[in-house]
Amino acid sequence: MSAITIMAVLQAKEGKEQELFDELQKVISPSRAEEGCIEYTLHQSMDDNGTFAFYETWKDEAALQAHIESTHYQTYRLAVEGLIEKREVHRLHKVAQ
Repeated sequence: MSAITIMAVLQAKEGKEQELFDELQKVISPSRAEEGCIEYTLHQSMDDNGTFAFYETWKDEAALQAHIESTHYQTYRLAVEGLIEKREVHRLHKVAQ
């Protein structure tokens, strides 16, 4: 089975940009430490400091599911619930090297 890439774009509610950024940073280290995590990188828009994107690559579906079910991910989702205006998640696979 091939790797799965997740592109998650999060838009902070107005005035909540820094709070969201702080919460997003907390989930990086434990996620990178997970078995099956190939890449877990946070980006911030150069045009809108309230727009963030996670670029994640997981070994397979089982690794991705383990991440979603992890305590640190569940804690993160609860923490950001009131900080996010919009959340868009794309599940991707490479079609060319």
